[in-house]
Amino acid sequence: MTDQATTTTEAPRSGVDRYFRITERGSTVGREIRGGFVTFFTMAYIVVLNPLIIGTQPDATGEFLGGGSTPNLPMVAAATALVAGVMTIAMGAFANYPLALATGLGLNAFVTFAIASRMTWADAMGLVVIEGLIILVLVLTGLRESLFNAVPLALKIAISVGIGLFIALIGLVDAGVVRRTAAPPVPVELGIGGRLGGWPVLVFGVVLFGLVVMWVLKVKGAILWAILGGTVLAILIEAAFDIGPSVGADGEVNLKGWSLNVPAFPDSIVDTPDFGLLGQFSLLGGWREVGILTAGLFVFTLLLADFFDTMGTMVAVGAEGDLLDESGKPPNTERILVVDSVAAAAGGAASVSSNTSYIESAAGVGDGARTGLASVVTGVCFLLATFLAPLVSIVPYEAATPALVLVGFLMMVQVRTIDWDDVEIAIPAFLTIVLMPFTYSIAVGIGAGFMTYVLIKLVRGKAAEVHPLLWGVAALFVLYFAIDPIEQLLS
Repeated sequence: MTDQATTTTEAPRSGVDRYFRITERGSTVGREIRGGFVTFFTMAYIVVLNPLIIGTQPDATGEFLGGGSTPNLPMVAAATALVAGVMTIAMGAFANYPLALATGLGLNAFVTFAIASRMTWADAMGLVVIEGLIILVLVLTGLRESLFNAVPLALKIAISVGIGLFIALIGLVDAGVVRRTAAPPVPVELGIGGRLGGWPVLVFGVVLFGLVVMWVLKVKGAILWAILGGTVLAILIEAAFDIGPSVGADGEVNLKGWSLNVPAFPDSIVDTPDFGLLGQFSLLGGWREVGILTAGLFVFTLLLADFFDTMGTMVAVGAEGDLLDESGKPPNTERILVVDSVAAAAGGAASVSSNTSYIESAAGVGDGARTGLASVVTGVCFLLATFLAPLVSIVPYEAATPALVLVGFLMMVQVRTIDWDDVEIAIPAFLTIVLMPFTYSIAVGIGAGFMTYVLIKLVRGKAAEVHPLLWGVAALFVLYFAIDPIEQLLS
């Protein structure tokens, strides 16, 4: 099923065109390939960032992921890129949707600091596998899609808008434009002490305004050209001024340094990947280690966050590409959810944490991608990244994140379709939108919106208008927000 606004009666030009319905969705092969590259460049950071999160922290026994007393970041990076590549290709080939998948940020932090700190890494990843399998059962039984259909259209729009603000904030924070203040009560500020400083921020500004200019002039491939041009500029600046990273190997902080990656051509281009992490999980170890109730709460937390993050992401990406039908539903919804569920389990089985759909996919869609061919291209790039990790590491945040800011704007414009005079939907929509960026969590925004929507309907005597599934979901989100006190009571 596709939105009527994006279809065309022009005949397909090739077998690839027919399979991916490229012409039908108003796109071209060239645009899909370009969009796939854009998505990859905006989310390739996960190949570097995920190892820095899950690969640098020991488990309850003092061992690092993959075994041993020291981190093995190349092994974690290789497995991260492998699973992202395979599952993104599956999303494109099976679900025909321009959505890319990789290890979920936030989810990996929860696995690292809340779960692995209480058990072994293998036990923690086993719980991730179980979470993915449970979600898959919910998809195959139709419960997950039924729940999606039960959500009012205005709340779906609010989810999309909230995610737009969220990823714009991610871009600004990752580039160092927005930072945490040194002292309260003001939580964030512009740059360093209220002023922009450093060459990396200049690169961000040049790329952002260059992107805006290209976008308003309707330059084809504006986002990709901006990222590539920004990377070249960053390499030249680093070579000339030797700026270095924002955090050095000795832990020394350089507020005017590059975030995450230092843009410089690597000594070696090709590296043989080590996939030794694959299969290092234990399904039952965690239950024995911390008990059934605690392990169950861990799985429940992962499941709830993964469940609704994906729902919000696929709607936001579909809205950006005008791929939603009149009820706000993407094409091939069930297939999208099946692949996403399998990806969650696959991430645990490969010991890289739950894989989930990435909102950065909206960058590729914003550049014209409309079909699964773009996801296939992104997935192939991830597979190549297992061999070419040094090349992936030359794109700094400052060159890639301007794309997120632009996409945030593009998703924000949907806010005008919400009826702000209807308090029954306006207040839940407002909480959904603002809490995503303010809490740095998609699931928190969705949960607040759902609970408020149900509460308002209840107190106004309109409880019958609420879908039965929403009552259950609202109750689950109450448990989600109260997990910490519940865990304390059970411990």
